[in-house]
Amino acid sequence: MNDSAEKSEVVERTPEERRERRRVAWRGARRALWRPGFRSTVGELLTGLTDAAPNVYDLDLPVDMYGNGIVETLEERAAGLLGKEAAAFFPSGTMAQQVALRCWAGRTGNATVAMHPLSHPEVHERHSLSALGGLRTVHPTREPRMPSSDEVRDLDEPFGTLFLELPLREAGFLLPSWEELVAVTDAARERDAVVHFDGARLWECGTHFGRSLAEISDLADSVYVSFYKSLGGFGGAALAGPRTLVDEAKAWRHRYGGQVLQQFPTALSALIGLERELPRLPQYVAHARVVAAALREGFAGAGLPWARVHPEEPHTHQFQVWLPYEADDLSDTGALQAEETGVSLFPQVWNRGGPGLAYTEVTVGAPGLEWTADDVRAAVREFAARIPR
Repeated sequence: MNDSAEKSEVVERTPEERRERRRVAWRGARRALWRPGFRSTVGELLTGLTDAAPNVYDLDLPVDMYGNGIVETLEERAAGLLGKEAAAFFPSGTMAQQVALRCWAGRTGNATVAMHPLSHPEVHERHSLSALGGLRTVHPTREPRMPSSDEVRDLDEPFGTLFLELPLREAGFLLPSWEELVAVTDAARERDAVVHFDGARLWECGTHFGRSLAEISDLADSVYVSFYKSLGGFGGAALAGPRTLVDEAKAWRHRYGGQVLQQFPTALSALIGLERELPRLPQYVAHARVVAAALREGFAGAGLPWARVHPEEPHTHQFQVWLPYEADDLSDTGALQAEETGVSLFPQVWNRGGPGLAYTEVTVGAPGLEWTADDVRAAVREFAARIPR
């Protein structure tokens, strides 16, 4: 089938049919840089859980009830890794951070939170901070990067909490330098504010900073971490900080409906992720840099008119790729490549970045370690050859 015939066929499909085609193609690929858990079947996840669970927890212990047992074990493990006095398990990061910022507002007497406009609460949470917590946000900068210490120091109104997302996903999974991070947290404290880290992806930041998780977390008064974004858990999050804050957060967790009867499957999957994936994250970060360089070389060799890997050297094991085509065309191209070659170079949808411009997120996980630079360059050639022109 030639390009025009394939493009015509794609256009005739409904959006639902296109999504299903992509899902089947990406799931069926024999090679991929990353295989997200949300594309697994229930049976596959259950099998993986039961196979690995005996290695991380005594399965003869009683089941958890309203946050005790295995949930407490996970909380203690998270607090220890982050170097904090205590931690509270939450069903979601959205809930954890709403509670954290609400608690800090009460303690500081200031309901204003300074954060980047690309931060998760601003982009993805339907104004939850104002709608549920009575909080308001101000923006030290609108540049697609972390705010600088001068921008925090010179913000023209008081704020009670400085909220920093590490890494800043929407800007390309960007991190500041260690020196910049120290300076910006110092600047917040000069303003009599506390510091909260949105560390949904904090687990993989140590390579960039050259510091341990505890050293990074020590710069913040409280830290949220996710158990599924990098660790492959079923869901869940932890809020870590001073014990008095965590105790208060648990009271608000109950009020928000987060004190769930039993959470052992999610807690088990988180413990498995801490045991299995956390030690491998530095390998993923290092190999992501190999993959990013090979992608740039592959795009140049394929003669694409314009392509960007952002940042050029990834700060974590995730980064963005930008191409000058329509998003749906690129998503369908990725599915077509998987169908025809069994290789899934870009196993996620592409997002519209502007007229005739799209971007996707690339994640290098355990499957990606098997890819050489030559493999990546070859996959780029195969992908580029299938883009509708």
